[in-house]
Amino acid sequence: MPDSSLSDLVTWLRAAGESTRLRLLALCADRDLSVSDLATAVAQSEPRVSRHLKILSEAGLIARLRQGQWVHYRVTQAEPTAAFVQSLLAQVNRNDAQLVRDRGRLAAAAATASSEQSAAAESKLGRALRSFVEGTGANQAPRAALVIGVDHLEVLEATARAAGQCAAIAHSRRAAQAARAYAEREEFTCQVLLAANGETLSERDIAKALAGCAARESFDAIVLDRFRANSGALAAMLSTARRALAPGGKLWLFERYESLESPRERVVEHPIARVRRLLTESGLACERLSPIEADGEHVLAAVAALRAQSPSQTTSVA
Repeated sequence: MPDSSLSDLVTWLRAAGESTRLRLLALCADRDLSVSDLATAVAQSEPRVSRHLKILSEAGLIARLRQGQWVHYRVTQAEPTAAFVQSLLAQVNRNDAQLVRDRGRLAAAAATASSEQSAAAESKLGRALRSFVEGTGANQAPRAALVIGVDHLEVLEATARAAGQCAAIAHSRRAAQAARAYAEREEFTCQVLLAANGETLSERDIAKALAGCAARESFDAIVLDRFRANSGALAAMLSTARRALAPGGKLWLFERYESLESPRERVVEHPIARVRRLLTESGLACERLSPIEADGEHVLAAVAALRAQSPSQTTSVA
């Protein structure tokens, strides 16, 4: 090892002398990884992992690499710190049970993200939903767009390519990883954020998305692409999304028929009537409703705008 000062050695040892940080070093020695990757591997929250990475970074043991709009981490290549890290990790048993579990979680998450990405890329339903978005106005180049949920990556791509700026809110870490990987592979730009609550949409999520769109206070286009929301959650999401929609902007909604049906209610409301009602109650005027069937799924696709104070607009069903 090259000569190092006593002060440097103490700094490095303090930074690396904690079990989670040592595990993070071992993972970053294998390949470049994001905060999300590392949080998955060590089964801890992203904020907690970020604090550990900050300590390692400030000590010079790891380097931050910006790749497009994402940051990845790797062990430093700068001497003499690199020699210290190499020497330290040489003392670590790669077959240690904890490290094996870390690498296993990371590999499983990568495989799942790859599978989700591949499935979405080959989805007939995804292509049909993309055609609906493109055919109902998203190709009018909105200045800022928001995609809530990333169930169909073709829809995310179409929206991002049309918009000047695009943000997406994913409701699971794996979905976020899949969306980021897809955007990188297909070479389009979109800021992908993780929702604060995996079940709904919050004002905090909207604020984070707007913060990434410079000088914007609202979105010209919002796409709600979440297939796992029941009617109550959907109503809440629509209300939150409507408040983020700019005057003159449009909102797209995709929902499965079965999620809109409520067989336990005394009066069963038809899915088309339910979508119209939910949009109206959220302050939106439905401009078009289209049933779409593909890949064995039955989906209602709708596009709406902010409801004017004047008499409601006419809704067409295609």
